[in-house]
Amino acid sequence: MPARSRVADLAALVLFLALCLGIGALGGMVRVASMDAWYAGLAKPWFHPPDEVFAPVWTVLYLLMAVAAWRVWRAADRDTTRGPLTLFALQLALNLGWTVVFFGLQKIGSAVATIVVLDVAILVTTLAFWAVDRLAGLLMAPYLAWAAFATLLNVALWRLNPTM
Repeated sequence: MPARSRVADLAALVLFLALCLGIGALGGMVRVASMDAWYAGLAKPWFHPPDEVFAPVWTVLYLLMAVAAWRVWRAADRDTTRGPLTLFALQLALNLGWTVVFFGLQKIGSAVATIVVLDVAILVTTLAFWAVDRLAGLLMAPYLAWAAFATLLNVALWRLNPTM
């Protein structure tokens, strides 16, 4: 592990937290605009959780993701962490992109394609994190599982609302 000061470690953790929670907040702003009218009117599958579940689950996932990225950042030198952290940034961008496609553009079918790419990006990121720091890889596992569930939900919503 490279020698870094506690201040640098803490500052990096705060930055990763701000990045992940910031992406979540941006996505939340996109979601809020369509939750009442559009999303509420969609036919939903039997396994759709109550809407109140999503915000707390995503908050926990963003916190876990931030800690995972921070652990990778502090676990090795820049050359070792550049690839995994680039993958992390890519999957965060895809995460926000899915929210924009699904909630912002209200294109459920296009969102299915986006979330499948997101799933692959999360899996690859998780494996890259695991190679650097096993706990970081484990911290990404709940996100991977939730994204897989979200993919099933997205597909079911598309099937139940085929004109979207």
